[in-house]
Amino acid sequence: MEDWTEKYRPRTLRNIIGNERALSNLRAWAERWNQGKIPEKRAAILSGKPGTGKTSTAHALAADLGWTVLELNASDARNESSIKSVATAGAVNETFDITGGFTPSRLGGRKLIILDEADNLYEKLDKAEADSSMGDRGGKKAIIDTIRITKQPIILIVNDFYELTKGGGEPLKNLCNVIQFYNVNSNQIVELLKDICRQENITADIRALKTIVDRSKGDVRSAVNDLQSLCVNRTQLSIEDIDVLGYRDRETLVFDALREVFKTKNLQNSRDCMRNSDVEPELFLLWIAENIPREYLDAKDLVQGYEALSKADMFFGRVKKTRVYDLWSYACDLMSGGVTIAKTHSYGNTQYLFPTWLKQMKSNQTARLMRDGVNKKIATVHHVSNQKTKEVILPQFQVLFQNNPQFACKMIRSLDLSEGEVKFLLGEKHVHRMKDIIQCAEKTDEKQEEIKVTSHTKTKKEEEKKETTDLKQPSIFDF
Repeated sequence: MEDWTEKYRPRTLRNIIGNERALSNLRAWAERWNQGKIPEKRAAILSGKPGTGKTSTAHALAADLGWTVLELNASDARNESSIKSVATAGAVNETFDITGGFTPSRLGGRKLIILDEADNLYEKLDKAEADSSMGDRGGKKAIIDTIRITKQPIILIVNDFYELTKGGGEPLKNLCNVIQFYNVNSNQIVELLKDICRQENITADIRALKTIVDRSKGDVRSAVNDLQSLCVNRTQLSIEDIDVLGYRDRETLVFDALREVFKTKNLQNSRDCMRNSDVEPELFLLWIAENIPREYLDAKDLVQGYEALSKADMFFGRVKKTRVYDLWSYACDLMSGGVTIAKTHSYGNTQYLFPTWLKQMKSNQTARLMRDGVNKKIATVHHVSNQKTKEVILPQFQVLFQNNPQFACKMIRSLDLSEGEVKFLLGEKHVHRMKDIIQCAEKTDEKQEEIKVTSHTKTKKEEEKKETTDLKQPSIFDF
């Protein structure tokens, strides 16, 4: 059976779904080349998660403009000599098109050089690989040199932009037009799957298609692959079919990645598996931290594993503080490869657990929302920051609220506290008094309203009496 991802791969930019801004940016860059001009940035970097349409976009662009494609991918040699012999030679020389005709580049006869998975280029390897002609030594330098002298458009396709630009790849930031691709909108993927089903004469329940899309997390390739696997020898697809087939949720990929990090002895495999797990690095760090003591039973391995993990956490903290995102890749290397090489021997099968911290955060979510609501109201009244209120004022406020009923009643009225916020302030120890305190506040409100009404009525009567008196007051004409 033909692979549906290839069969239904977009052939023109019009058929690419999602990432409209990225497509517009790429068109503008390519149009400069098509006019016979060489733009200031001679290469473009298409960066984004797998399945967002980066490779399809590059090929569709070439098809729309009639450019010949020269592509290097993961199966090609990536060392300096191989890149120079293929990419560099193609970048500076003219070429014939697929029909055998020749059009010089100044008249629009371009060829598009595509380097897929460019973030897999590394400058340093072990000695055995460095001596091999198939190693990646000098790959980034060769790409940078090629971009500087190219007479043809170049597109680099990456999943991890920071992996590409770290180390010797720093100049690529200024040499290339960086175009970010994001996960495709779910509704657009659903429409694509409906169109595929129509062409394949498959009757599909819309709920089944939406389930496939929801679990693909914006990955178009994954959604199409899953649809094809579910439709083998079928002309109808229902929501029950997905359940019966035991549809594989993406969360299982996390356990696969954990198993690879803990079990493998290959540093590169560990790094790649973590990057392909579709989990945010900081979240994956929590998974590793939770399961290290379950996997590494040897005390020395446990210490070394947590040492690598703590350094990764430090780098994540520095990224947040300095906004230097290059440090992110170091954190990822430490939390995957660092933990992998921390073990001195292999262990048996282990049952991995969901991070306890995440469970606690989920169970405390309502309490945190109530705390933030109260905190904001107090901060507004006191004209201080939310942070200072949370650290200094709120703890004392809560003590007063729990031990002084009159203060509690007054604050409920003044701050317009909700029932949930009152429950948070009282805490578990005093929550049994919540009903009485709220009733007290409501009664006080009613009394104040009565006082206001009485006062208003009294004032009105006094004004009427005054007017009557003024009318009865004799004038000069009465004499």
